[in-house]
Amino acid sequence: MHQLILMRHAKAEPARGDQADHDRALSPAGRAAAQRMRARLRELAIEPDVVLVSSARRTRETLDGVAFWDGQPNIEVLDGLYMAPAARMLEMLRELRETMLSVLVVGHNPGLHELALMLASGAQERGAAHARLEEGFPTMRAAEFLVLTPWRELKPKTTRLQRVIDPPPAGGA
Repeated sequence: MHQLILMRHAKAEPARGDQADHDRALSPAGRAAAQRMRARLRELAIEPDVVLVSSARRTRETLDGVAFWDGQPNIEVLDGLYMAPAARMLEMLRELRETMLSVLVVGHNPGLHELALMLASGAQERGAAHARLEEGFPTMRAAEFLVLTPWRELKPKTTRLQRVIDPPPAGGA
């Protein structure tokens, strides 16, 4: 079995002038949310072997903000993840080596949310995590899945949604 965490980047600054969307940085609120998410990931002991991150500046800055693990995961910065549709991300995940037991994907909506909904759609039982996933995938939200098959067979009904993870609210709790 494998662990898959799909994480949307933290809140970014709006584009300025002729700045490309790809080059947008995290906003101060986004940087703070990433730091709070770091604490949540540490609390949940989520330490990926591999991180697939979009080449966009805001996703790379999000990864810098949430990374707490001592062991260095293999980090792959991928142009193909930038604004990738769900089907493309699914193809990328199916190409993973079986030795990659825990994978974190840091990417963008709408594709990331669509992929999470697709993977969760085969569940027999639908609980609170499914309801939270269906309500949306705002910035700095993550969904953790247990993958029950080899990566190459990844599709709906081969995963179990474990939980939806948000950073703790600003100011504690």
